[in-house]
Amino acid sequence: MSETPSPLFVINIRQTGFRLGVNVADADDLLDLARVRLQNHDGFALATVNLDHLEKLRHPGPFTDAYAAQDFVVADGNPIVWLSRLAGRPVSLVPGSDMVLPMAAVAVETDTPVALLGSTQEALAASAEALKAHAPGLNIVGTFAPPFPFDPGSAMADDLLDEVAATGARLVYLALGAPKQEILAARGRARAPQLGFVSIGAGLDFLAGTQTRAPKWVRKLAMEWVWRMLTNPRRLAKRYALSAVILPGLAIDALRQRWGKS
Repeated sequence: MSETPSPLFVINIRQTGFRLGVNVADADDLLDLARVRLQNHDGFALATVNLDHLEKLRHPGPFTDAYAAQDFVVADGNPIVWLSRLAGRPVSLVPGSDMVLPMAAVAVETDTPVALLGSTQEALAASAEALKAHAPGLNIVGTFAPPFPFDPGSAMADDLLDEVAATGARLVYLALGAPKQEILAARGRARAPQLGFVSIGAGLDFLAGTQTRAPKWVRKLAMEWVWRMLTNPRRLAKRYALSAVILPGLAIDALRQRWGKS
């Protein structure tokens, strides 16, 4: 089994004592690591950490255990990048949605069958067509839309993972949102260790056109969170407020890391 990279930047979750390590510096490194794993028929789990995840990790439970089981962790959110710079251990922004197409290209290169899991069957069908158009030769062997509500820690989840493995897939896009996708990925690493699990949130819905992503110029200004909140304030306003509350403490911890005090 391949070794997991060492942390480049560590985030201390003081409420639980959990130390989350961002261990992949940028998109190129991530694709290289995934390529080697897929060529070796060795599985992995990829998580893309953002402030919302950090807020959820303040509360003990399955999400913390799931993050501890991830092989690769990248910075999905400018606040994580800024914190890494404060700590003197900079990493680059690697949004999960931006990795959907490059990871598909790696799947073609390594002759890796792919499965899509999450969202709705309509969105999965549309995103499958979009993926094939952008990555000619991509072999999508299954699409799975779990019923709502879906418990990633249930026997149903085990049955679903077995169904995915039975298709011959070796790379699985998980579009369930946090914390479900990370919990399912961790469960999958134990149950089907030959599979690579990539947690991508709304990445497939963006491809399918069932959700609209912020324009590139908004993302370049690091304001995608504003765009998302304005398009869905009822669901996201509280989430972003809770995330903002924890940011000052995280900044202090990052500075302490820079000064060698943590």
